[in-house]
Amino acid sequence: MLRSFNQRAFNERTPMSATSREVVEQMLRAGREMDVETVVALMAPDGCIEWPYRPPGVPGRLQGRAEIHRHLSQAGNFVRFTEYRDLVLHETADPEVVIVEYDALGTLVATGAPFRQTVIAVFRVREGQVRSYRDYINPLPLMEARASLARADRPGA
Repeated sequence: MLRSFNQRAFNERTPMSATSREVVEQMLRAGREMDVETVVALMAPDGCIEWPYRPPGVPGRLQGRAEIHRHLSQAGNFVRFTEYRDLVLHETADPEVVIVEYDALGTLVATGAPFRQTVIAVFRVREGQVRSYRDYINPLPLMEARASLARADRPGA
């Protein structure tokens, strides 16, 4: 169940007048810090997160705050991101759309092994809330990380 958060206090920090770029910057920071509550609060109530390219077992689409919260809370302990490198935000002719590209660096929580993920994401932000977040990750690093964890869990591996 979605834990309650103080929407009024959040709105004071993230006013409806925040630009799309500012909202995306907040979303990226919250994602890197694994701050699920802020990610969910930045989403529109019926907003969605999509992963068009993903490894098996990762849903293609999450719709609504409750579903997003549930998934991110359960999936949050796989990789701990430490930095986003070579971050570029592209503001588009459509003021609602921001395209982001970066390399996400971190470690696998279970083993401490280094992890690097290349990301291109497209955000649509309206009235200070993310309506859609389409995350075009490279699925290969996640697939390799999962495989390495599976090998480590096997006796005699």
